[in-house]
Formats: sequence, C-alpha cells, structure tokens
Amino acid sequence: MDTLHTLFYFIVAIAVLVAFHEFGHFWVARKVGVKVIRFSIGFGKPLLSWRKSADDTEFVIAAVPLGGYVKMVDEREEAVKEADLPFAFNRRPLWARTAVVAAGPLFNLLLAVLLFWAVLVIGEVGVKPVIGGVEPGSLAEQAGLVKGDEIVAVNDKATPTWIETFDALLSAAIAGEREINITTKSADDSRQSHMLRLSDQDAETPEGLHKRLGLKPWSPKIKPIVGKLMDDGVAKQAGLQNGDLLVSADGVDIVDWQQWVEYVQARPEIAINLTIERNGVRSELTLTPRREQQKDGNSIGKIGAGVETPKDLLDSLLVKHALSPLDAVPVAFERTWFYAVNTLKMMGKMVVGSASVENLSGPISIAQYAGQSAEMGLTAFLKFLGLVSVSLGVLNLLPVPVLDGGHLLFFAVEAVKGSPVPEKMQMYFQQVGMVLLMLLMALAMFLDIDRLFQ
Repeated sequence: MDTLHTLFYFIVAIAVLVAFHEFGHFWVARKVGVKVIRFSIGFGKPLLSWRKSADDTEFVIAAVPLGGYVKMVDEREEAVKEADLPFAFNRRPLWARTAVVAAGPLFNLLLAVLLFWAVLVIGEVGVKPVIGGVEPGSLAEQAGLVKGDEIVAVNDKATPTWIETFDALLSAAIAGEREINITTKSADDSRQSHMLRLSDQDAETPEGLHKRLGLKPWSPKIKPIVGKLMDDGVAKQAGLQNGDLLVSADGVDIVDWQQWVEYVQARPEIAINLTIERNGVRSELTLTPRREQQKDGNSIGKIGAGVETPKDLLDSLLVKHALSPLDAVPVAFERTWFYAVNTLKMMGKMVVGSASVENLSGPISIAQYAGQSAEMGLTAFLKFLGLVSVSLGVLNLLPVPVLDGGHLLFFAVEAVKGSPVPEKMQMYFQQVGMVLLMLLMALAMFLDIDRLFQ
C-alpha cells in the first residue's frame, strides 16, 4: 500500500509539473502563429488521445509518465505540407522562437509562485521552534543558543515553525553566508541576538549542517502509549497493539516515549524484553529492532511504532502561519526567486566541488518525497510541488544543449551573428548535451539506489 501511495503521488506530481511546462510551450506557440501537431504528457505508446478535427492538435496521455513534449510543425524535423509552411516553427522570427522555448521553464516558475501563494493563504501548521537541547561543542552552543529559548527570526526573517527555521538556516548557508544572525525569545519575552558562524564544510550538505548545528527541538514528556503501528514493522509483528502502555524494557522502567525511542535506537538487532499493560493486565513480549543505516555511517534500531499524543498537548506545540490573499502575492514571488537563486548557487557549488553531489535527487527520491509530503497534508504536498517546479524551471534554463536553455543559447548566438547556428553544429552540441544529461541522470539514480540500501 505504501508503494502504491508513493507511486500514485509521484505520477500526480510529474503530471502536474510536466503539463504546466509543456502548456507554456503550447500556449505561446499558438499565440505566435506556430502550428502544434501534438501535445503529449508522457512518452511511448499513447494510452489516450483526442483532437477536435484531423487538422487540429492531438492531445495525448502516453504510457511512460516521466516527461512530455510538444511537437510543432518544423521543416528541420520532417516534410511539411505547403499549407502549413507559414505556421512552421523554423520560419517564425527569432523573438517568436525565443518566446516559445522560454515559455516552458518560465511557466514552471509561474506555477511555483501560484503554489507558494496557495500554501501561504491556506497556512502551514508546524511545531514552534523552541530549543529542547544544545549539543556540547556544536555550532549552536558556540552561538550561545540555550535550551528553552524560542527562535523567532533568522537574518530578520520570521521563523514561526521549525521547518521555516531550518529552511532559513539552510538557505542562508547555501547562499554563501558564513555569519547568520539568529534572534531568540526567552520565557520572559526578552529577545537576544546570536551570531552563528559557519565554515564551508558546514554547508556542504543539508544533513551535515543539521548535524553540526546540534539543535534539538523541545519535546514534552509524553506517556509511553502506542498510538500508531506500521504494518510491516517489528512492533506489530511482535504483538504490540494501539493503546498498549509500555511499562519496562529489560527491567528498566519506561517513564516517557522519548526514553523508549532512545532505548530502541541504541539496540539495533538486539532483542528487548518488554513489559506492557493492556486493558489493566500486564504481559511480556520480545522484539528485536531492525537495523537502519544512517548517512553518517552509524546504525540505529527501529520498530515501526509511534506514540499516542494527547490532542491538547499537540495543540499547544503547533502554530499556524497564514497570510491574506493580497499579502501572500509578493511573498510568493519572493520565495520563488529565493529558491531559484539558491538552486543555481547549489548547482554551481556542486560543479566546482564546494558542495557534495549527494544533494542530487533522482526519480526514486522525488517519488519518496512526493509520497511523504502527501501523507503530511495538502500544504506540504503543494510546497513540495512548488520546490520541484522551481528546480525544473531553473534546470531547463541552463545553457546546456538538449535543454530549453541550450536552444536559447543558440538563439542568442543567432541574434549576435545575424544567422542561425549551422544545423550540424547544433546536432553535435546536442549530442554532447545528451551525454552529459544521461551521465547526470545516471549519477542521480546511483545516489537514489545507494540511499535505498542505506
């Protein structure tokens, strides 16, 4: 069921992003007088197709949902009927061809604006960024952050939730900032300013930055009552049920859920003798946590169980951040620009080796993120779509042959020299671009598979 859930939302995400991208090409092509033969979502054998008339655009949904294309009348690709020559792409003026090619990635950026706007208006629910602990020797300790304080801003940008806080810290690090101002609020409402100092190594990967920060979110003492069990988890297979109270493990009393989590994580593949209480009756069972490899090379134990959190306690931890429809407009544009610039900077860092290629995500990772964000709720899924749409728009604008940006580069050369780049030269560079793109995709797939095994 989890696999089907992930696959479904991955297909939904790809369909939305590709459809909007290709619609940009299609819409502008029609506006500048280019005839469109086919608008396809997906590649391969058509599963569904329709058109108004034999001479109109054919709309297709194809078997492989990993992309799409818009096929236009073009003498460079095939013979064109005499009646269609005035509507051929290659016969349109330079400005028109440029507009058609640029429209795809620009529509992705526009979609990101719309998605971020929707997220801001609907509102995001998150956990208040109250510090629950600071690791000794960590960047947070060096900055003077203390347990119990709430982080209210990063570089003067409000951070109402932990997600916003880590997002702001990561974005500042990617942007190359090595001194980040963090504003905190104490229990008496007094505010303090702290300077977080980073090295280049600290900002190599999001995981590395998160670990070196050494910040632990505050979590209340929650009674160790099972509230959720994964179907394929060790806990369910061992006989645990929702509502079970965990009394002791190997003779050690369990006083709260966090103590139990730490106990399990420290014992991968080590049997635990557990005493539980169910409907007032105590009983014993044995379970052995599965080993899960972490990116830092360490292993932790996991049993596939979650805690039952009292609603009033959950409500006290959560905060909803939303804007009015009008106020959300400039913020949505600002977020899109912010993520686009940071995406470019991260790509540049990976090219020169100052950031790890592990930041790359392939189709498996994207599918997992799609499923996870959808499970978290509508706003999380819309935000995920917005982030991927920004990445897709920026990636396609890169001056790499085969991508839209490569075609725009050829058009720029044409504008300077006054004539098109020779077709043989275009073909050569497109083949080089295809090889580079395939290598990049292979690397992303390799990293995806490596993460799966981890």
